[in-house]
Amino acid sequence: MTIRVMIAEDERLAREELQYLLAQENDVELLPSAANGKELLQLVEEHEPDVIFLDVKMPEMEGVKAARMLLARKKQPFIVFSTAHEDYAVEAFGLNAVDYLLKPVDPQRLKEAMVRIRKRLKSAAQPTAKLSKLLIEDADRLIVIDPNSVIYAMRDERVVQIHSATQMYTSKMTLQQLEEKLQSYPFFRTHRSYLVNLNFVSEVVPWFNGAYNLTLRDSKRTQIPVSRSYAKELLRFLTE
Repeated sequence: MTIRVMIAEDERLAREELQYLLAQENDVELLPSAANGKELLQLVEEHEPDVIFLDVKMPEMEGVKAARMLLARKKQPFIVFSTAHEDYAVEAFGLNAVDYLLKPVDPQRLKEAMVRIRKRLKSAAQPTAKLSKLLIEDADRLIVIDPNSVIYAMRDERVVQIHSATQMYTSKMTLQQLEEKLQSYPFFRTHRSYLVNLNFVSEVVPWFNGAYNLTLRDSKRTQIPVSRSYAKELLRFLTE
């Protein structure tokens, strides 16, 4: 499968470096590049790229604004943001970016971004697999629940609390065991004591020292901590 890639970058040297690195990928077809946001929107209509490597700061129209406009299209390209600053990470991933690269782009990080892109393209081309059920032991009974109904789970001393929108179950399985059972669903270990269904995340809020808090879309607007060691991987995982 050929991946049609477009670069939107106003700095010539940065643009040429990215072109060189992407040219090393056997399945990449490089399309004409854009030097600003308005030019990007015109080129997207003409060439219909699969992926855009988009600079956050560009003249005439910033990358984030251009990305919002691209999300309104019927056929949406995948986006990888690039910038010299980490400040835009939360906003970028809020726009469903595949990845977020810091300049100068590290060749290995670019390869990791390409792996994510291939996974996204493959998933988009395949039908969704039939969902199974989650069997858990709650006290003296076995309960079958839909994994998609689980909002989050947390370790509470020797048990794990599994929270859905309407009920809380208590299980003797470990959080690690639950995570393994749910590995084909969008769950993420935000902290050693928390496992979260990312489909229920409404906000990612920077906290301090590189940590974050998640706000969930449940009746209590539950706050879930994201430890510093998991934070960057979470932002990447949110785009998978």
